[in-house]
Amino acid sequence: ERPQGLWMRVAITVSGNKFDAEKVKMTYTAISRGYYTHATPTLFNSGLKMQQLSSCFLIGMEEDSIEGIFNTIKDCALISKTAGGIGLHAHNIRANGSNIKSTNGKSNGLIPFLKIFNETARSVDQGGGKRKGSFAVYLEPWHADIEKFLELRKNTGAEEFRARDLFYALWIPDIFMKRVENDEDWTLMSENECPGLSDNYGDAFDKLYGKYEKELPHLPKIKARELMSKIIEAQIETGQPYMLYKDSINKKSNQKNIGVIKSSNLCAEIVEYSEKNETAVCNLASIALPKFVNKKENKYEYKKLYEVAKLAIKNLDEVIDINFYPTDKTERSNNLHRPVGLGIQGLADVFFLLKIPYDSEKALEINKKIFETIYFGAIEASVEIAKEKGAYSSYKGSPLSEGKLQFDLWNVKPSDLWDWDSLREKIKKYGVRNSLTTACMPTASTGIILGNTETFQIQTSNIYKRQTLSGEFLLVNRHLVKELTKRNLWNKAMRDNIILENGSVQNIPNFPPDLKEIYKTVWETSQRTVIDMAADRAPFIDQTQSMNLWL
Repeated sequence: ERPQGLWMRVAITVSGNKFDAEKVKMTYTAISRGYYTHATPTLFNSGLKMQQLSSCFLIGMEEDSIEGIFNTIKDCALISKTAGGIGLHAHNIRANGSNIKSTNGKSNGLIPFLKIFNETARSVDQGGGKRKGSFAVYLEPWHADIEKFLELRKNTGAEEFRARDLFYALWIPDIFMKRVENDEDWTLMSENECPGLSDNYGDAFDKLYGKYEKELPHLPKIKARELMSKIIEAQIETGQPYMLYKDSINKKSNQKNIGVIKSSNLCAEIVEYSEKNETAVCNLASIALPKFVNKKENKYEYKKLYEVAKLAIKNLDEVIDINFYPTDKTERSNNLHRPVGLGIQGLADVFFLLKIPYDSEKALEINKKIFETIYFGAIEASVEIAKEKGAYSSYKGSPLSEGKLQFDLWNVKPSDLWDWDSLREKIKKYGVRNSLTTACMPTASTGIILGNTETFQIQTSNIYKRQTLSGEFLLVNRHLVKELTKRNLWNKAMRDNIILENGSVQNIPNFPPDLKEIYKTVWETSQRTVIDMAADRAPFIDQTQSMNLWL
């Protein structure tokens, strides 16, 4: 298959079941010119007999029983077989040493079952060898097995307590971070003895947690800081667990009328409601931001970006209807709530093209405007579909149905770039078709296909080796090569110097000082910039961001 064949196959598929030549042409033009792309599973499976186009699945452990656990393992295997990455929450499984009423025995806890999930991930790969099976397990830090959980990926220790093929993440209530800050005790619990902990957030969780601490003084305790040190130690050794914040996610979600969100996905950018009868699904696409840089006038084309955002959302909504669903629970959830995730790639490339440093004031301003534009386009497109087909089933009672947009939940005022007031009126009249619209996924594979840096990440190096299933590739920052070529500075000696400096240009003799600022790597940029920019764009992203910090 040639690349243009791939784009045509995808364009015909995502344009929906009713063949509309004009829409197919528009989509084909947008994706073949690299304005935006659908996610890897959509590229793999478009037009196949088994058209599974979704990237992410969020599963709740069905129940705290052998049947519940093994039903969940079966669901994970069926989803992984069709190329989906899985996020699983396991807060409700009782901890090691808990009582089992039916046999009067003691539970072995969560860890032995995670070993079985680990082997399932290894043995059921995605789409017949296209990519490895990937499961991320989410746990709240009050769970009494938390310390063993933190050691599962470590390279030392007894094999029976290790499961290195799973990914691990923490679902953290604010009270834990407050206890760390105040150097207080942290009590470990198990939901079979202390029910309802994972079903509550915010003040309700704090009250319930405090109540159990008072009523059950025999529960094990640990210093909150000691547990935090163990988390950091695991992160230093293995890069995991990653941390997500339960209260913030639930307070700011447009799905909070449906129920408590208990986990995210493998890459931690999708936050959707899932429970024993509903497995959340997300279909993803990302916009290639460098395509909207007007090089002649050295400015950014927000209007064009808005148009592509609208097209992408309309196609993602079609994907919900034409998709193959690996389980009944996935189909039920996706048809009820219709969430999609539109993200970006190549933010760092935008700054290279505009010749501004990543940490400059101008870059901060462009970052905000880009995400405001995409969110506006996404919601407007969703309203237009709702006008034609009706709002999604669980719309009533959501923040959007009460006129609250994502930035309202953050108490942030948008700029006057777009007419939000008239959009609110349209929402009031027609509702929206999708409960969620935007998320920043990592775009690791599709970024390579379109030749962009990953998501909003600062480049790690100006020259690096990329390993994929099809081999090794040496990649050079093409923007830098162009700039140096213009100045007659690009030659073998320059290339060798950059390789010797591990991809940095800061210490190369006679290197243009203005380019040093623009082509800094992530190791040479303050991570405070990464955090500040994430905070600036967050009010315009109704799911969340897969954000890495580099220390």
